[in-house]
Amino acid sequence: MATQATPSDAEQLEAELAGSPASSSKVEPGKRPKSLTIGAVCKALAQEFPDISISKIRYLEDQKLLNPRRTPGGYRLYTPGDVARLRTILRMQRDEFLPLRVIRQELAAGRSGEAALGKGGPPTRSARDGGARAWRPSVSVREASGALYSLDDVLEETKAEAKLVKELEEYGVVKGELRGGVRYFDETEREIIAAVAELARYGVGGRNLRVFRSSADREANLLQQILAPALRSRNPERRKEAVDALENLAAVATHLKHLLLIRDLRKIVR
Repeated sequence: MATQATPSDAEQLEAELAGSPASSSKVEPGKRPKSLTIGAVCKALAQEFPDISISKIRYLEDQKLLNPRRTPGGYRLYTPGDVARLRTILRMQRDEFLPLRVIRQELAAGRSGEAALGKGGPPTRSARDGGARAWRPSVSVREASGALYSLDDVLEETKAEAKLVKELEEYGVVKGELRGGVRYFDETEREIIAAVAELARYGVGGRNLRVFRSSADREANLLQQILAPALRSRNPERRKEAVDALENLAAVATHLKHLLLIRDLRKIVR
């Protein structure tokens, strides 16, 4: 007795796409443009973003930054608009080091793909300042939203392991806040844990992160020394100007560190 073959996931998806308006390679008037599977999106973006992965795209979806449509079988399909939005998100992460919270705000404010191409990025020329570079702050030192996340929430959202978070606490990378016997983390620490969880996939542990922590401490101390008098001022306007300057200096320092890293990495792959 012959056994009926069970179609593979790829065959099922192909069958679903066959009856979908998005399946046509040519965009006809009144029809949707061709959509891509999550694997095809990874392949399309891999040249510009070598570290792109299916899990990373799914994480951005979990963070409500992407909302691809689904086939009846549950497969994700990404329109050209979805891919452009993803490219914008990845560029803001790579080029401006923006946390997801800020990226979400940028997208809500209408940040376009053109901005991510460099027309709205950190270094720009300003005629008002005599052609000097005006740096778009890539970090904010002002008060965050105040939202706190329990360890369980953080583990679920970042897909990190509990032992990794404990290791980060031991090395002082994150601290959290104990309330009623439950440890909570703010948005910045949650983003730190998410980033470390991605590094952990390559074998990077908490002990390896001391170099990042030491570097950040030295940079923060340097910027504090530069602006210390103004930051301690009792004049609200002067203090506000100092905070703006601190964010601007942080953007410059971050961009410089990024360039130095690129230079050294290029030496490695020669």
